[in-house]
Amino acid sequence: MSVRPLLALIGAALVALVPAAAAARPPAPAPTEPPEFTDASVHDPSLVVADGEFWVFGSHLAAARSDDLMNWELVADGANADNPLFEDVRAELAETFEWAQTDTLWAADVIQLEDGRFYMYYNACKGDSPRSAMGVAVADSVDGPYEDLGIILRSGMWDEPSEDGTIYDARVHPNVVDPDTFFDAEGNLWMVYGSYSGGIFILEMDRETGLPVPGQGYGEHLMGGNHSRIEGPTIMYNPETEYYYLFTSFGGLGADGGYNMRVARSANPGGPYVDAEGNPMSEVRSDPSLPLFDDASIEPFGVKLMGSHLFGHEVGDPGEEPGVGYVSPGHNTTYYDPQTREQFLIFHTRFPGQGEFHQLRTHQMFMNEHGWPVVAPYRYAPASSFDDRVVRRPDVAGEYAFIDHGKEISADLQEASTIELHRNGEISGAVEGRWHLLQGRDRARLTIDGEEYTGYFVRQWEPQSASWVLTFTVSSDGGVSLWGSRLAPLTDQQALDAVLADLDLGDTSAVIADLALPTQGTRGVGIEWASSDPAVVSTTGDVVRPEPGAGDAHVTLTATLTQGELTATATFAVVVSEKVVGGLVARYDFEGDLAETQGRVADGQPTGTRIDTTGGAVGYTEGVSGQALQLDGSAGVRLPDGLLVGPTYSVSLWLRPDALTPYTTTFFGARDPNNWVSLLPRGHDGVDGDTMVWSGNAWYDASAGQQTPVGEWTHLALTVDEGALTVYVDGVEAFAGTGFPDVFTTTSGAFALGVNWWDTPYAGAIDELELHTTALTAAEVAALAGAAAG
Repeated sequence: MSVRPLLALIGAALVALVPAAAAARPPAPAPTEPPEFTDASVHDPSLVVADGEFWVFGSHLAAARSDDLMNWELVADGANADNPLFEDVRAELAETFEWAQTDTLWAADVIQLEDGRFYMYYNACKGDSPRSAMGVAVADSVDGPYEDLGIILRSGMWDEPSEDGTIYDARVHPNVVDPDTFFDAEGNLWMVYGSYSGGIFILEMDRETGLPVPGQGYGEHLMGGNHSRIEGPTIMYNPETEYYYLFTSFGGLGADGGYNMRVARSANPGGPYVDAEGNPMSEVRSDPSLPLFDDASIEPFGVKLMGSHLFGHEVGDPGEEPGVGYVSPGHNTTYYDPQTREQFLIFHTRFPGQGEFHQLRTHQMFMNEHGWPVVAPYRYAPASSFDDRVVRRPDVAGEYAFIDHGKEISADLQEASTIELHRNGEISGAVEGRWHLLQGRDRARLTIDGEEYTGYFVRQWEPQSASWVLTFTVSSDGGVSLWGSRLAPLTDQQALDAVLADLDLGDTSAVIADLALPTQGTRGVGIEWASSDPAVVSTTGDVVRPEPGAGDAHVTLTATLTQGELTATATFAVVVSEKVVGGLVARYDFEGDLAETQGRVADGQPTGTRIDTTGGAVGYTEGVSGQALQLDGSAGVRLPDGLLVGPTYSVSLWLRPDALTPYTTTFFGARDPNNWVSLLPRGHDGVDGDTMVWSGNAWYDASAGQQTPVGEWTHLALTVDEGALTVYVDGVEAFAGTGFPDVFTTTSGAFALGVNWWDTPYAGAIDELELHTTALTAAEVAALAGAAAG
């Protein structure tokens, strides 16, 4: 019989009650072999072990499974009738959706109780208020189908009695979301839950029925209140320290929200919980005199395990830009392996430069000498044997990329600096102090600016260099976590050579936008630039294009590299293209073919399921005017390269989707896989699935505030005028914003309909596509929408 992993933590008495079976992870690879990862997107994950597999359940009724915590298979997603976890979740949980005034579910939690069945604690929230409902459903198998047992808690009943009999007050009463149900060491069942509003609460549960023990109301308050941005609680028991650890996420979950994971502990599951400084977490709440959702009053509390950070990439470093890091990591779950005594932190995270896109990640945890968790800097990949954890002093000495997670709740990335751990025990560089290797194996102690940090040295897989490196993870009694990742030794000459070999400005044969000229390379190599014609290309990369008819300009850029007393130079020939007169670039009417109707550019060509594949077939159907292109979700159309060039352009087309799937593109244009513009009939969860214009790498979300309907023709248009973006739906402005990234900075951009390099292809019709090199006016867009509609 399989059980929730937390059951594996309990003492012998409970083990006798509920037989445990740990998930079977495959043998670890040899240190020279690269680990393999398969990623999935499950927001707000909660973990359960079933039949030797790890399962995570999360928001929007998403679920994924794995047998090694590294390779995940998405098995369910979307609170809709097609989700296999319920026969029809829309009908089954109709009362919940009605109460919460929403069409989706938030963070689910699944546990296996002693009757062998799986209990799902689901919840739904209106979102702009704490009007929420939490219930429980049960299934014989972890993958369902689940049958509803009913709602167990409600919140947000304004001006009405709440679960504890008093009038609901969101400053002191909880938002009944984010449940985590667990057994304690004596076999008692508990549920911790809550988000923002009145804070985090805990309930005693009936271990036989899975329902709250009657008469508790909302239960006991553990932390938060007055709308403190604290949510996503989960509790883990550690049998070695004999503490219960309460993990929560502080801040906001979005890419700009500063989400970060923190922990407090207690000798009892029901609290009280304290942080490493001994602060009672029950007293942590927002100051009512400060603005709503202010973080200042809660920021100092809890042991901060991880926040937004970046091990960056400089010229000459291995790997690719921007490096390795996370944005707003949080809403974690945990796993303790009863056989190996290993501990894991599983969470969702966003990524630098990738907006609201998110995936699961697993990191290993360790308990430092004061009994507090510290988290390994890189995602989990097992070393080949326990002996590989043995660390010796010569292994430690060297330069490290260094992250100080601090205590801030901030959207800013904590970027790595460089420090050196010297053989004599000194630390220099960005910080100064001393380091110690304790017990001759892997325990670390660092003293920096008089503050002591303890934790572990850990060998980990570092993805940029594709190698196993030594890292350290330590935390202080002040609740601050530090990470280090050892850098490969380089002499000054090797660093200079690495920068010289890596320095590349890309295709400079037809430049139409400013150039990014780096000024620093790996290990502090300096880079200075000179230009043969600063009026055309400045020494900082600013480009001024010649006027139409003046011809292209030819410029030589020279980079001088300096490291210590060593120097080297590199030159680049740059051709700056003259400006062109704007106008209609291409029009595709799709009258039974993919021809460009004005003969301006080449015809379109069918693709497979991705922009750079072939072999797909397209069809035609009745359009808004004549015929239209019909795509069935297995093919797209590759348009000619270089259709749009520069920071000013417009796209206009008609859509009639047959289905809506997140991230699916209709019109797609890209400079490369990291810089692109995509028109989505259904956007990601961060914009509630609304139609949007989406761009990366300089991320931009432009939501139309509405979703393109299935089975109906809708006219969509976007105009870009040197960073000013306007999105139109049926000829009416739906979004206007500034700061839109300049994507088409080359003359060789890739363009397609219905496909990109990653996502589910579009299924539906497209008609009357027009591309312009000017920003169309509102009247011109309305005319395009009205002409075809009429």
